Amino acid sequence: MLMQIPYSNYLPDVLHQTPVEFEQQAKMAMAVKLYEMKKLSSGMAAELAGMDRISFLLRLPDYGVPVIDLDEDELRSDIDHA
Repeated sequence: MLMQIPYSNYLPDVLHQTPVEFEQQAKMAMAVKLYEMKKLSSGMAAELAGMDRISFLLRLPDYGVPVIDLDEDELRSDIDHA
């Protein structure tokens, strides 16, 4: 499927980006946010962003999102079952 989002032609210039760079960053931002909200798995978010899962996970800190986001109980459970 294809989603089209209209934007002003000056937005890429304001961010010192080409239109292609701006659109890629917008796709990545959407994928990261949906992953952060636990709406998409890392694999699905990576696919939305147009990259492989490892590359997606490695870019998360650029957006202020931790790669591993477990609360204390989840972390203890993971350790107990390791």
